Amino acid sequence: MGIKCSYCKSQAVYVDTNQRKCCKKHFLSNFEKKVKSTIKKYKLLDKEDRIAVACSGGKDSTSVLHILNKLYKDVEVIAIDEGIKGYREKTLEDLKRFCKKQGIKLNIYSFRKEFGFDLDKIKKKRNICMPCGVLRRYLLNQKANGFDKLVTGHNLDDESQNILMNIYKTNVESLIRLGPISGITRVPGFVPRVKPLYFCAEKESLIYSLLMKFDIRYCECPYAKYSFRANVRDLLNKYECRNPGSKHSLVENFLLILPKIKKQSTKRISYLGFCNVCDEPSMDKVCNACSLIKRIKNNKFLY
Repeated sequence: MGIKCSYCKSQAVYVDTNQRKCCKKHFLSNFEKKVKSTIKKYKLLDKEDRIAVACSGGKDSTSVLHILNKLYKDVEVIAIDEGIKGYREKTLEDLKRFCKKQGIKLNIYSFRKEFGFDLDKIKKKRNICMPCGVLRRYLLNQKANGFDKLVTGHNLDDESQNILMNIYKTNVESLIRLGPISGITRVPGFVPRVKPLYFCAEKESLIYSLLMKFDIRYCECPYAKYSFRANVRDLLNKYECRNPGSKHSLVENFLLILPKIKKQSTKRISYLGFCNVCDEPSMDKVCNACSLIKRIKNNKFLY
């Protein structure tokens, strides 16, 4: 007989943590409704916004790009080519094909052109996610200048991992910048980053992209296995299997205490200035990206 959709009694393709069963039609509809609801509840986007979507060519960013391109009239893509041989060139091929088909402007920026090296040339492979993250965020903010919002494909799994990772590292400064609207807002030089997939589980994003038949590759960055995030992800996945809905509860409860954490934080972004090297916003005389680039080049971390 099979499992039937809770809405129309057709064949179900997905059962959520609340035991709601959905056929293809209702899963796609509910997924898009969840995205729209998140945008509306947290006032992530306005109709007149000029929107940049940070897109890698993967399932999450492609899904959110597809939905936003239907809802908003001024959407462009910013993609970063870190220089990961055998991986990034393939995902960018998928992204180029998708954007051409959808009529979306695609802007690609590379580590090699902007910084003078590929990520593959950094020797410390096991800690490579740190410099990659710093440099990606730097480029995204820099290249999103002129847009009203920068959309990322971060999902529920990503956010639950971010919360735990920053708690483990007692990184309050990063912790207070989480949420549906992340980063430093209302500061000249910083473009607000918004996460429409905030309450969408990774598996839901995967199913959405499969049902939509997006012509993309489902592959993971080859460096991901070395990351601290991979360990936290595995821990959360094991707990979610035993306690369905735990990731959602973690994120929901974090949002409840986030205002208090922000209020009690000793770090004040009112002291924000500009980097002496690149003139981008920074809490120090030299921003993290410029400091990192100097260390990579001067300390000969390159092959």
